[in-house]
Amino acid sequence: MPKFSKRSQQILDTCHPDLVYLMRYSIQDGPDFSIISGQRGRAEQNTLFDEGKSKLRYPKSKHNHLPTSLAVDVAPYPIDWKNDYRFMVLGGWILHCASVLRIPIIWGGDWNQNWNPKDNWIDAGHFELKEC
Repeated sequence: MPKFSKRSQQILDTCHPDLVYLMRYSIQDGPDFSIISGQRGRAEQNTLFDEGKSKLRYPKSKHNHLPTSLAVDVAPYPIDWKNDYRFMVLGGWILHCASVLRIPIIWGGDWNQNWNPKDNWIDAGHFELKEC
């Protein structure tokens, strides 16, 4: 059974309790994955924006929420940033788990939740709480 590395767990601990619960639930019987990002400060958020890896500057991202991040970024393990298929499978699995747990989330693979990811800016490793 997959489990989080110490680093992934430390990052996950910066997130809202609902995201922590969802990610711990999701890794139990699904594909293995790593936690890449949780809480972000000003410098990290603005660097990601400048690199085109985020659409929002600090403090507009849900990663910037205090005291805990309302967003988490994950990647299938082992990480292959070019394998879109594995990101989509993981995204579907986490959406399923969120539905089972009744945790309302938005997935960066389908921001407007219309099941047509081609009309969105894709950030397939990103999950955020829908309402908080």
